[in-house]
Amino acid sequence: MALSSSTAFRRILRGTSSSFSQLKFTFSPRRQSSSFPLDEDSGIKELPPLTTPKLFVSGLSRLTTDEKLKDAFSPFGQLLEAKVITDRVSGRSKGFGFISYATIEEADKARYAMNAKFLDGWVIFVDPAKPKERRPLTSSSPEPEASETGFRSNKTIGWCG
Repeated sequence: MALSSSTAFRRILRGTSSSFSQLKFTFSPRRQSSSFPLDEDSGIKELPPLTTPKLFVSGLSRLTTDEKLKDAFSPFGQLLEAKVITDRVSGRSKGFGFISYATIEEADKARYAMNAKFLDGWVIFVDPAKPKERRPLTSSSPEPEASETGFRSNKTIGWCG
């Protein structure tokens, strides 16, 4: 029965069994080389050095709280802060958070140990935190222009007095 089903499968795929035998597969025994993030010879992760003791953690579950994050990262050193970023309206996790350690060495140890590990059933990624970029202050609505009659016109709303 297996022989007849494989013959039928070949006929469905290629129409005839002779064209199926001409199909060749090539397998490469080596993986494609890449220098980041794994070193092929030793299998050790080579990540750039940290410049700050603050870490960015992404891929968090919606169920992860500040306490769970603190418990997961506390074995690696003295935690100053463990914060899961939440939505203002719903109060649910946005899926990322920040960890602050007392020293850069502790943060580096935690990054190597917790990167690509499971937390609350989700794979998390630990990266160095970047400084927050301030947005330039811009006026959200332009000043209404005065006309020769003395009335100001606001283009988005209409006439105002």
